[in-house]
Order: sequence, then C-alpha cells, then structure tokens
Amino acid sequence: MKKPIFLVGYMAAGKTSLGRFAAKRLEREFIDLDRYIESRFRQSISQLFATRGEKGFREIERNMLREVGEFDNVLIATGGGTPCFFDNMSYMNERGVAVFLSCSVDVICHRLLVAKVKRPLVEGCTPEELPARVTEMLEKRLPFYRLARYTFPSDEYEKATALALATEQLRTLSE
Repeated sequence: MKKPIFLVGYMAAGKTSLGRFAAKRLEREFIDLDRYIESRFRQSISQLFATRGEKGFREIERNMLREVGEFDNVLIATGGGTPCFFDNMSYMNERGVAVFLSCSVDVICHRLLVAKVKRPLVEGCTPEELPARVTEMLEKRLPFYRLARYTFPSDEYEKATALALATEQLRTLSE
C-alpha cells in the first residue's frame, strides 16, 4: 500500500499533465479532484460556485479531498485553491506526499489562453488583464503552496522528458 501523492499548485501549473503521466508509470490511480467533485455532484465546478458560492464549494472540496485522500495507491491533482482553505495542506502533508508544482506567471498565462477549459476565477479576463490577475491570485496562494514538503518546477511540462524526470522524482519520494 502506497501513501497518496498530492499535486498542488496554481491552475494550469501542470498538475493534471504530470498526474496522468506519472500515475500510469507509477501504477497508481489518477484522480483529478475537480473532476471527482463534478462526477459526485453531477455539476461543473462553475455551477457549484454559482449555486453554492465559494464557501459552499470549498466545504465540498475539503470533504472530497479527505475522501480520496484515504485511498491507497492514488495520485491526486488538487484544484488550484484546495491548499488555501481549512487545514487542507496539513492534511495532505500528514496523509501522504504533497508536491507543489511551481510555474511562472508567463507560462501559466500562455497555458490558460490556449486551454479549451474555462476557469471560473479568471473568466472574463482579457489577455492583457490576465497576467495581473494571475500574479495577484498567485501571491495570495503561494504561502499555502509552499507548505508542501516538496517543490517541482513545472514550466517545462509540455515536454515528455520533463514529465519523465518529475515522475522519477515522485517514485523516489513515495517509496
């Protein structure tokens, strides 16, 4: 039985990309926490934000984090805000291996602009406004992300070589 691996970081930092890639190679189940919540509640994250507000959504997120965090042999990509609420970072550090994927604002903005998925917290931002919005939110969240025991630079996660290197680091940390 292997402790869970939790990937934390800002939206578009590469949590899902690394998570899917590494889970296959480490023979773990991959769980994207946002997708898990959507399947359990049969609503999109945007709909949950709209109907329950951020506070209601964060309570759901906390409960679902604890649910999937009790599974063995999983690699969990958390939502960008997950570490910033309640005692979620303490829980992840105690229960398994928490890794912060650190990504530059430029790379995050590029990924958000080319992504097909719309993110509720940056919806409505023009390409010109996006860097300031990302910087502002990232500055608020960094103190929480930095509570993870490990930090991986994720600017290069479009490259298979970078994903393979990070996967080997995860293998070492989780043994």
